[in-house]
Amino acid sequence: MEALYPISQKDSRGSYRLKMTTFETPSLKPLLKSGFVLAPGIYDSLSGLIACQAGAKTVYLSGASIAYTRFGRSDIGLVSVSEVQDTLAAITDRVSVPVIVDADTGFGNALNVQRCVRGFERVGAAAIQLEDQSFPKRCGHLDGKTLVPKSEMVGKIKAALDARRNTDTLIIARTDARAVEGLDSALERGEAYCDAGADVLFIEAPQSREEMQILTKHFSGRIPLLANMVEGGKTPISAAQDLADLGYSLAIFPGGAVRAISYHLQAYYSGLLTHGSNEAFANRMHDFNGLNDVIETEALLALGKKYKS
Repeated sequence: MEALYPISQKDSRGSYRLKMTTFETPSLKPLLKSGFVLAPGIYDSLSGLIACQAGAKTVYLSGASIAYTRFGRSDIGLVSVSEVQDTLAAITDRVSVPVIVDADTGFGNALNVQRCVRGFERVGAAAIQLEDQSFPKRCGHLDGKTLVPKSEMVGKIKAALDARRNTDTLIIARTDARAVEGLDSALERGEAYCDAGADVLFIEAPQSREEMQILTKHFSGRIPLLANMVEGGKTPISAAQDLADLGYSLAIFPGGAVRAISYHLQAYYSGLLTHGSNEAFANRMHDFNGLNDVIETEALLALGKKYKS
């Protein structure tokens, strides 16, 4: 996919400048080949931009975080395919690193999966994650999940592979079997999804370091494994180097940004309503000019002058 997009790049002084460039979906493959990949979770263009300015080489668009921030609701399958696609399109228009997108269950059967993959790929997804939960799905670290048959998920993976137009678009297969049927079932499903042609395997919510070691040893050298780090979730939190040492290739921290910003919003709003101003919070927030620096307003206005008659 190619088009002209304004993107931000650092100049020789380390400042960001907007320039027009030919956009082609950045690939996650070279990053996975070169070493361990850490993907911070984002939920919109602003969070994606700030993650990239902080040095992120790839980002993860979390379906849960869309539910949290767009609707103020839990991750229980309320977000639609078009809402994720619209959010993804806005993000890839603003950042120039690979974006991994959470596609939940593919929003239906194998034909829905194909529509989802085509749409997400069209707006710049570098990798698309599909899971084997049945509807209504829920966060991988919530109890009460149910699964579709293994054969149905294998069909969805094959449908996704057939639908993609570019083999650089990676298909990530996630199984939630550990919490529903146990670790042996998760390994069995992982085998089937690997055999179906998935590019990356995501076995959700192992409950101990020992279980994580079993998973990485079982699939070592066969398929990249993704680890999901959820603060307060079922899997022990580990740093990137530790996960790499365990044998993982990729880690996502999907909802940490939302947990951080919601914590600060509670303090911000309660302070404003208590004191009647933001003066007490001033050292913990950008002022007007500070935010304009973050979103590169000056560079955008300069670009606009280029097109004045």
